[in-house]
Amino acid sequence: MGLITTTMATTPKLAGHVISWGVAEALFPDELESGDRCVVQPCAAGVLIAVIDGAGHGTEAAVAARIAAHTLETFAAESPIALVLRCHEELRQTRGAVMTLAFVHTRDQTLTWLGIGNVEAALLHSGREAGPDAERVFLRAGVVGFQLPPLRADVTPLEPFDTLIMATDGINPDFDHDGALEKDPQQIADQILARQWKRTDDGLVVVARYLGGVAP
Repeated sequence: MGLITTTMATTPKLAGHVISWGVAEALFPDELESGDRCVVQPCAAGVLIAVIDGAGHGTEAAVAARIAAHTLETFAAESPIALVLRCHEELRQTRGAVMTLAFVHTRDQTLTWLGIGNVEAALLHSGREAGPDAERVFLRAGVVGFQLPPLRADVTPLEPFDTLIMATDGINPDFDHDGALEKDPQQIADQILARQWKRTDDGLVVVARYLGGVAP
């Protein structure tokens, strides 16, 4: 059985006053490091949230994921499309990665997101009376560092307490998010990992809740 690691805290992680967030992850059995990584990087315009899945698992997947994560952290203020293009160049000598990027813009209270590959992302809108219906990122086929599709980022409005859930393909893509808006982000991430990890790959879940504030 793989090792499940969760980020446990009595209070949520904060990125400025923009989001609170939590992460939970599981390592593929018999591997020493994960090919899944997340980035939560505040900058002047808002916060970049990204989940990266290096192709396959093990050391080579972890190398690709680390390179991509470093690139995203370094240039977080750039547009998501520009960031994917940067990662594509940096990953050409690796086995590549899939990733989904989401940028929370504080000035106009929007989320700009795009996905290359199969890192799922769902946005739960807190103000909707119809229950837990989620808006999903549009995923385009490709591998960053190997072959990119035509890139297009979508923009959706945000309201305070909207909640973003992102998960690699080691997690069942139909992950249950019922009742998620009543839980804190770390609880949601822990619950999804515990219930929906396939145990056939690394698994990682990031949950970020928009607070409506501004970045530092």
